[in-house]
Amino acid sequence: MGRSRIPVLRETFNDAAELYDKARPSYPPALVGELARSAALGRRSRVLEIGPGTGQLTRALAGFGCHITAVELGDALAAVARRRLAGFPRVDVRTAEFERWPLPKERFDLVACATAFHWIDPAVRVEKAADALRAGGHLAVVVTHHVAGGTTEFFARAQECYERWDPATPPGLRLRPSSEILSETEEFETCPRFADVTVTRFEQDITHTADEYIDVLLTYSGHRALDCTRREGLLACIRELIDTRYGGRVTKRYLHELTVATRVAL
Repeated sequence: MGRSRIPVLRETFNDAAELYDKARPSYPPALVGELARSAALGRRSRVLEIGPGTGQLTRALAGFGCHITAVELGDALAAVARRRLAGFPRVDVRTAEFERWPLPKERFDLVACATAFHWIDPAVRVEKAADALRAGGHLAVVVTHHVAGGTTEFFARAQECYERWDPATPPGLRLRPSSEILSETEEFETCPRFADVTVTRFEQDITHTADEYIDVLLTYSGHRALDCTRREGLLACIRELIDTRYGGRVTKRYLHELTVATRVAL
């Protein structure tokens, strides 16, 4: 994907804030537990979350009692997050572009970003995260992959729908098993301000009805970027496939990678 498309695509989520909150799956409890353990989260912890969306990870982290400042680009997404996090008075959701958001003087113990780091300008994201952290603090980045598993045959058949309705779909594209997904840690490992980079992997299978799966697809930037005719054709094709061949339900496998790096004192 060309970098020039990223500013446009990353703003498509804001148009579907309520659907995003309803449809996007939560992160595995084991991942949240490992993140909290790695960063030693507690009531005295100060957390900066980049791109919280509607607060899927934020709600889990807030349960540890820490103070969280969550910086979200989309005003509609931020509004949903504030509503969903109203029961956590130590969470402050800001509406701003992280790249231009002025960092407070007091440093954070943890900078976290879940399934949003790739939307942040690569010339800024690691360095600004380091600027935000105290020495010994942690940067935690969660990346989600769609991998082979679950209702495997469905995802192979669904490619026919994509090849018909989405001209950008490479022919014969197939999901790869988790074992073939390489962890991308170079930008953390080559930054002299971070050390002790670790990656922990978590898989989860989620079963969706046809309606639920269509809702999930409608939260993906590539699907939302399609013109109306192509998008409706694609979704109708997928819905028919689920209903007629798979009894109205399919299971999708997600691979979540948690990368944690420690801020060093220079």
